[in-house]
Amino acid sequence: MLGLRWNCSASPPSSRFALCFTKSSSSFALIPAPLRAFRASCWSQCSRSPNLVELEYADLNLKDFYGAGCVGHVRIRQHVNPLSSSFVAPVKVPEWKQVFSNPSLPLMVDIGCGSGRFLIWLAKHFPESRNYLGLEIRNKLVQRSQFWVKELGLKNIHFMFANATISFEHLVPAYPGPLTLVSILCPDPHFKKRHHKRRVVQKSLVDSVVKNLSLGGQVILQSDVLDVALDMRDQFDARADVLKHIDALDANFTCDAQGWLLENPMGIRTEREIHAELEGAKIYKRMYQKV
Repeated sequence: MLGLRWNCSASPPSSRFALCFTKSSSSFALIPAPLRAFRASCWSQCSRSPNLVELEYADLNLKDFYGAGCVGHVRIRQHVNPLSSSFVAPVKVPEWKQVFSNPSLPLMVDIGCGSGRFLIWLAKHFPESRNYLGLEIRNKLVQRSQFWVKELGLKNIHFMFANATISFEHLVPAYPGPLTLVSILCPDPHFKKRHHKRRVVQKSLVDSVVKNLSLGGQVILQSDVLDVALDMRDQFDARADVLKHIDALDANFTCDAQGWLLENPMGIRTEREIHAELEGAKIYKRMYQKV
């Protein structure tokens, strides 16, 4: 049986996960019967991944914005063809002073930010350290993310409807501050070989990230699909002239025998990470630093 171990601390979690499930059958048996029943009920109610997502991001209170007249659950296409004529033009560079209260702060760009919860959580818990820019190719998700940002009153985060492969090079050089972190977390796998050209990590994007990343800046890659993780790893490994994997620079980061990070360096899981781990999948992570 699974025991539920839930950290209810109000402060941001410093460990790998704020919420995790562990096999603890021996200790579970020592818990009083009423508490065992309560935990079993929690597991029954929370074991579906949408519920786990809500629990992981509970302190954002995004459910308060669901319901009549609000933007809550949206229906979207799971797979989008970035090579479509609808996505070939770069987006217009925003007026950064209108987007961020302090546009000189270091910038994190999350490519393929999905629902935006992950980036919003970072912006809320680390408001003074940097600004956050989410690029997403599905406009409905961007609209909802921007709605949440406005309702939460955050001034250090912005979401844009953009094809990152096309628009990254136009947006980032125009930003006044340094680019210090780029994340590409569980991008669309586009499984068919003839569709690999649709994957977001292409040589042009890798070169643009490397060029615009400040010295000491970092890139985080993640996927629950090994083929996609290997593809991203190979393309960023090819820039070993300026990028070093983090475990070669910092002993606090450890990897398995295949070179994948053993811990989540971000302190919070993405939604896809939650879904995948619930299904028993492995999450493949790489982290680079510009030298």
